[in-house]
Amino acid sequence: MDFLDLFRRCEGLLEGHFELSSGLHSSGYLQCARVLQHPDHAATLGAALAEQAARVEPSVVLSPALGGVVIGHEVARALGVRALFAERRDGRLTLRRGFEIAPGERVLVVEDVVTTGGSTRETIDVATAAGGTVVGAATIINRGGEAVGFDVPFIALAQVSLPTYESSSCPMCAAGSAVSKPGSRTA
Repeated sequence: MDFLDLFRRCEGLLEGHFELSSGLHSSGYLQCARVLQHPDHAATLGAALAEQAARVEPSVVLSPALGGVVIGHEVARALGVRALFAERRDGRLTLRRGFEIAPGERVLVVEDVVTTGGSTRETIDVATAAGGTVVGAATIINRGGEAVGFDVPFIALAQVSLPTYESSSCPMCAAGSAVSKPGSRTA
């Protein structure tokens, strides 16, 4: 399956001037919600990630809210394991109240899109702090390039090169283009 074609067909690959949740600016934005709003697409993407992630034998999937919840749930469903999520409280990502990770439980961190890897690293830290053993990280699309690295196996269904810029060196800002912040996270 051509995952990028799916994003194009669902109008999930946007062009313009965007501020990403990382604070970086880009001329391209991947809006996973446009794709994942279709249960058949979410199930297909979740099954594809689960197929690749099965080799690390996770017993639970943990995703950051809000963007990773749907795909994390679909990956967990395909693997036959629990789906948990972490949410931002007081500016910090923490395990959702009422969720528990058993000591040593094998955790797969699942995200919708990875740019810098910051959100994925925060989620890995949440799992570790809860006593879990993180066995891998997975995403639908890695837009962060080859430099994104984790201390666990990393799976991406697609790699997209969409340049990012610090706001101080953003050519779109320099040209006076208005910036849009479509992401789900606010700092």
